Amino acid sequence: MSHPTVRVVSAEIQRDGHYLLTQRLSKAVMPDLWEFPGGRVQVGETDEAALERALERRIGVCARVGSQVLEVTHNYDDYSVVLVVYQCDVGTAEPAALDVQNTAWVTPENFGQYPFPAADEATVRLLIGALDS
Repeated sequence: MSHPTVRVVSAEIQRDGHYLLTQRLSKAVMPDLWEFPGGRVQVGETDEAALERALERRIGVCARVGSQVLEVTHNYDDYSVVLVVYQCDVGTAEPAALDVQNTAWVTPENFGQYPFPAADEATVRLLIGALDS
């Protein structure tokens, strides 16, 4: 029996060596965990459109979506997540916690202080590996 697959897009937003993280709402699936901002891709929606929509709704910024950084698939018990990360530019806009619990600008060496969902954990490891090389 195959599990449903959910496509999720996330933004790698970097400013002065810090990356933007957002904290999931307490009422969300996997509550209170941290992640790169983004959201689920709706049927018929492009990754770019989904990411622009999610960033505007969740943190109130208009983003220019750039190139794909990486893609990971993570299997949970009841479903699979395909997580695709894109470089994004929000200019000088300051993100606000509109539909997230909190936002934080974090250096890669401090990511360990922020608990991530398992799919995002793989993304963080790959990102840190790319930064180290």
